[in-house]
Amino acid sequence: MAKDLKKQPRPKAETPKGFRDYFGADVTERKAMLDRIAEVYHRHGFDPLETSAVETVEALGKFLPDVDRPNAGVFAWQEEAVPGGGSGDWLALRYDLTAPLARVAAQYRNDLPSPYRRYAMGPVWRNEKPGPGRFRQFYQCDADTVGAASVAADAEICAMLADALESVGIARGDYLVRINNRKVLEGVLEAVFDDDDFIGATLIDGNPTLEDQRNAVLRTIDKFDKVGVSGVRELLGSGRKDESGAFIDGIGLSPSQIEPVIAFLTARGDNNRATLANLEAAVQASVIGQQGVTELREMADMLAAMGVAENRAVIDPSVVRGLGYYTGPVFEAELTFEILDERGRKRQFGSVAGGGRYDGLVERFTGQKVPATGVSIGVDRLLAALRAKGMAGAEAAGPVVVTVMDRDRMSDYQAMAAELRAAGIRAEVYLGNPKNFGNQLKYADKRGAPVAIIQGGDEALRGVVQVKDLILGAKIAAEASVEEWKSQPAQTEVAREDLVAEVRRIIG
Repeated sequence: MAKDLKKQPRPKAETPKGFRDYFGADVTERKAMLDRIAEVYHRHGFDPLETSAVETVEALGKFLPDVDRPNAGVFAWQEEAVPGGGSGDWLALRYDLTAPLARVAAQYRNDLPSPYRRYAMGPVWRNEKPGPGRFRQFYQCDADTVGAASVAADAEICAMLADALESVGIARGDYLVRINNRKVLEGVLEAVFDDDDFIGATLIDGNPTLEDQRNAVLRTIDKFDKVGVSGVRELLGSGRKDESGAFIDGIGLSPSQIEPVIAFLTARGDNNRATLANLEAAVQASVIGQQGVTELREMADMLAAMGVAENRAVIDPSVVRGLGYYTGPVFEAELTFEILDERGRKRQFGSVAGGGRYDGLVERFTGQKVPATGVSIGVDRLLAALRAKGMAGAEAAGPVVVTVMDRDRMSDYQAMAAELRAAGIRAEVYLGNPKNFGNQLKYADKRGAPVAIIQGGDEALRGVVQVKDLILGAKIAAEASVEEWKSQPAQTEVAREDLVAEVRRIIG
């Protein structure tokens, strides 16, 4: 009867859509970059924190702020119900590192120092439609201060972000931390929606709420870098055609409503002092707007005192940040050097980090206002930037490979590898079938090995080893003439006791 059972199909050996596998160099480069960033955070007094990859749905709260559907944007599941205990809890993979921090700050509020400075690095998961360069699992690198209401905490985060970028190799002049304040924007929105001549463009079922209108303005402002002043003006008004020729409906603001927004976006002057003066004029009599300008002025003064000049961090009204929970200063780190896109056109690399003040997030758990501010670095984006600058992505050297000439002398070969490792040299013994020596050298080449160690029975009796410089050998084979090849042998014989010294000389 067993013969009648259908044979189980073999599973497909493929990565799920929206996910990817990371191999040796990717993992090594990412770790090296994060280690350098962690050193900067550590020097600024921040402690590491690792939270669970799984949180309760209640703890995560509203997912992906621009999404309103329950459970949208996360990988969630319901636990099995306990007999007599009702339905099981809903759990989800974390979609960022901030929501878990809010839970930790509330759960351990009696044990943690206040303010609490922490940094966290790790993968997050988002149940979104994958696309080119858009993955469902990716790494984030966050630093946050919880419990400090002063904008000194925001200034510290911005200075630390600049230091972190430089620590991984981004030179001054190749990045800029741009700073704004949502309170300034609130002042502008007060001016926009104080008029009676709002045209009332269709946003949701022909009947937009004030919140809908405000959010639409925020999203439009966030496109300033892409469409410019004229594009924003059109999108705030009746609409515009995009590059493909498709017409995009505008919000429907009147000309008098559009002008405060344009004044805000074009407020950046030649220096912070000029920008702040322009912003003061843009917010007019708005109390919250003037408060935001004051906070920006305080941050600018503190950054200058910390030695962070305006070529590293600057007040920039075009920074909005789309997330609705930001309540004060907001900031982005933009890389300003040029790269070539997929069509060979020059463009700036763009943003690699962003953050701001979010004073309402912890309150969900405690019912009390808990100030907080922080920044998140896009790890994959920053690593891609380093590769574009030639500071990452090079092939990493593999281990020294000790080849096997005699099966019954495996202990001798293992002893050689152990000596090399004890000297701080990466090394391994070939563990495949040693019958074909050519396959061993092919293996060493595939591993990127700089050196191969060879010792047959004859060499063992004479107390010597053959040390083959694989890098030099490949170079000679590709470039040199026969005479040069003979004069520069890539394989040398040394005494067994000189093995470590010879390998060190070659790889050095």
